Amino acid sequence: MRIFIAGGSGVLGRALIPLLNAAGHEVAATTRSEVRAALLSRLGAAPIVVDALDRDAVLQAVGQARPEVIVHLLTDLGTGSSASNARLRIVGTRNLVDAARQAGTSRMIAESISWVYSSGAELAGEAEPLDPDPAEPRRTTISAVRALESAVSEIPEHVVLRFGQLYGPDTWYSRDGRYGQDARAGRLQTTETVASFIHTADAAHAALLALGWPSGIWNIVDDEPAAGYEWAPLFAAAVGAPEPNTPDSGNIGRPVSNARAHDTGLVLQHPSWREGFSTL
Repeated sequence: MRIFIAGGSGVLGRALIPLLNAAGHEVAATTRSEVRAALLSRLGAAPIVVDALDRDAVLQAVGQARPEVIVHLLTDLGTGSSASNARLRIVGTRNLVDAARQAGTSRMIAESISWVYSSGAELAGEAEPLDPDPAEPRRTTISAVRALESAVSEIPEHVVLRFGQLYGPDTWYSRDGRYGQDARAGRLQTTETVASFIHTADAAHAALLALGWPSGIWNIVDDEPAAGYEWAPLFAAAVGAPEPNTPDSGNIGRPVSNARAHDTGLVLQHPSWREGFSTL
């Protein structure tokens, strides 16, 4: 198949391209950076330099590529700004969906996030609504996720992958990533908030399998959601940092169910962050 990856030079895109090549697909991938275009070529994708916020450029790029599938992996995490990432989720997704419809592309796989449910102790499944009344800055994030998922649903065959917190090489949860640096600087906090993780290798494998999944939303997380009291000390140890401090956040978070993805054939290389953190 001809596959167009929007955001192909990001962490997930770089992990996914070799999997798609090995499966015999023809891959084109976008980046905003001329420098990263060379990296995409080395990985085996035809590079396209385009800004996802430039509507005309996105329409042209997708129209020329005429992909059978678009994989939407657009994120803006460089500044750590939730507002910047939210803008890309809203505007970039709108541009990409409109380009897909204009080009006649009938299938889209899109990256979303799993920490979108209301707080609670019960496992959250895909049918549960998004948190209806979050405070800022979470409100901005949830609103953008809602806009992204709504826009993607306009494509006849659409798969939304709600990934857990990504960890592994070049992510925020790595030795040299944002939280690895925070841990070694003594800024990492361990709270009662429950998080669900997914290793980048497993996330990329899920995106590959999603080429054949039916339309809908899928939680892509590992098998062990855990409170910060559990995971943060092990993460700190894995990246060579001291024991983190333990304030009370007042937010219990929400464990997320991955039953649907498991039932559809997703086998995790790293079923738990406990083992996965040891690879950092």
